[in-house]
Amino acid sequence: MAKKIIKKSWAEPFKIKVVEPIKLTTREHREKAAKEAGYNTFLLKSEDVYIDLLTDSGTNAMSDYQWAGMMLGDEAYAGSKNFYSLWNNVKKYYGMPYFVPTHQGRAAEHMISKILIKPGQYVAGNMYFTTTRLHQELAGATFVDVIIDEAHEATNEHPFKGNIDLKKLDKLVQEVGAKKIAYISMAGPVNMAGGQPFSMKNLQEVYDYCKTHKIKLWFDATRATENAYFIKEKEKGYKDKTIAEILKEMCSYFEGLWVSAKKDLMVNIGGFLTTRNKKVFEEARNMVVVYEGLHTYGGLAGRDMEAMARGIEEMVEYDNVRMRIKQVEYCGNELAKFGIPFVKPIGGHAIFLDAKRFLNHIPQNQFPAQTLATEIYVDSGVRGMERGVVSAGRDPKTGDHRYPKLELVRLTFPRRVYTQAHIDVAVESIASVYDERKKIKGLNMIYEPKYLRFFQGRFEKK
Repeated sequence: MAKKIIKKSWAEPFKIKVVEPIKLTTREHREKAAKEAGYNTFLLKSEDVYIDLLTDSGTNAMSDYQWAGMMLGDEAYAGSKNFYSLWNNVKKYYGMPYFVPTHQGRAAEHMISKILIKPGQYVAGNMYFTTTRLHQELAGATFVDVIIDEAHEATNEHPFKGNIDLKKLDKLVQEVGAKKIAYISMAGPVNMAGGQPFSMKNLQEVYDYCKTHKIKLWFDATRATENAYFIKEKEKGYKDKTIAEILKEMCSYFEGLWVSAKKDLMVNIGGFLTTRNKKVFEEARNMVVVYEGLHTYGGLAGRDMEAMARGIEEMVEYDNVRMRIKQVEYCGNELAKFGIPFVKPIGGHAIFLDAKRFLNHIPQNQFPAQTLATEIYVDSGVRGMERGVVSAGRDPKTGDHRYPKLELVRLTFPRRVYTQAHIDVAVESIASVYDERKKIKGLNMIYEPKYLRFFQGRFEKK
């Protein structure tokens, strides 16, 4: 009797039409490259990298539909038809009437911070993100983390570790007063927590709280489709809803949002802010002319806006989002077979290795995550990035290092770029480093810039 086949395998929902050659270098070459880069993976030359899991920002593969749109670029200085194509899709899928394009997400963060924040105010959020917090601080605000405690625990299996703790939020409001809160910043999934989503129930509760206390609620919607996917898969009542429907519902609770289009929209450059607040829109449309370019291109070429418009249509396709999450899930499941510590549950866009447990003999002031990212690169040419004490930066008041509870190495999967075989190579490399972990020594920081030191900081071996 023939054995019954149980279909469990999955495959990427695309076929490859164009390839970019990559090369594997020798360990000697990588050791030299790492030293020249000051043991900072951001300072490596891309040609020295074999499998690049540094980021998914602008590193995704565009579809034939998007590339076809690039050929329809209207490069008029004012009133490009691609601007209106993009605006129409922003209204359709995000559900907000007003729209301002920017060259990338941090430009939108910059404008929103300048518009909404008065010096001395506070911004509460579900954990910080590096560029977001810096813009808020430069505008004169103090950021306060009000994420649930479980988000700071790498081994905690809470399904929605991106949730805001309403008690923490209320404590801040009671201490400083609602008028001192510039806005609540909510991201989903939460990058620094390991790509962890918030639930729709929690969002509704935060919305009701903000409405009662007349506090503005804004959304970092850079990877919002991933958050929508987790809501669909994990939250009661959403199983039969589409990603587009869940995205539209999420956005309905916010006054406005900003997006780095280089993630969800699967383009190489671009960003925007969109809002239902006309006054904020008018200020942003005026400000974008000063910092970015005319309000109908915001620092972008017409062809880039067309690719963004088409990327919005593709980002809500279930198979595209599912494939992305399944790649990350596959990587995590394979790492678990070797007993390698990483943030659980497996989140969106990346696996986050727990450097504190991986290199438990290296104290945090010797930068274990920075060390681990370097060691993986030297072993195989796989590039990840640090998300720990280096990324956390220094306290602006004391000048001391901030020491986050999570000391992580992020391995980020660009959309539609790598196959399962690439993931296997990365997993085997990490397992190899794990076997030799006791031999690894920490780093000293020998240079740090004033802002966002993880991009350009340099180190030397102990």
